[in-house]
Amino acid sequence: MKMDLGRNLHIVYIGSLALLLLIGFAGITQSMGIAAYEIDTAHSMIIFRAKHNGVSYNYGRFNEFTGKIGMADPMHISTSTVEFEVKAASVDTGNEKRDQHLRSSDFFSAKQFPVITFKSTEVKAKKDKKDVLEVTGDLELHGVKKSITVDVEITGRAKGRDGESLIGFESTFTIKRSEFGMTYGMGGISDDIRITVSIEAVRK
Repeated sequence: MKMDLGRNLHIVYIGSLALLLLIGFAGITQSMGIAAYEIDTAHSMIIFRAKHNGVSYNYGRFNEFTGKIGMADPMHISTSTVEFEVKAASVDTGNEKRDQHLRSSDFFSAKQFPVITFKSTEVKAKKDKKDVLEVTGDLELHGVKKSITVDVEITGRAKGRDGESLIGFESTFTIKRSEFGMTYGMGGISDDIRITVSIEAVRK
């Protein structure tokens, strides 16, 4: 009986300690002012630009994507987080024949690699630039994961029609598609691909 009592007291002690740790963690998170936002895809866009034959720019977009943002207050901005998931098959350039080609193994290999993801690993305020963040994270495209760093502008904050908190972001950056194993048509289609991500997010 003494052994059982000792074991039970030990279990109660461990359980109480775990509860206190959870409460403490919740308190720390709250004090850091981290606000959870979900991307409003109806008012957001991911577009890209590639040069064709060294002459003109062709544009495209992705129609299906999701994401969430953990936005910390300015005193704890480094605790902010960003996550994106984009469906590769949703690529849309306004030409169905070209879109089918882009979904094929020559480009996105959408069946083999159905999602493009980005997950931040570091967020910090851009020095001497108001409302600009420097976000570093892992971009996984075409089965290749690479760390990239991009500038992200906070484009605005407001209240929605129903009183919900809104925040906007925009980032424009360039990647080399060859670094992600997409080397088809390098003579006629530029290696440099410019990407613009414009986001409106709703606090949850």
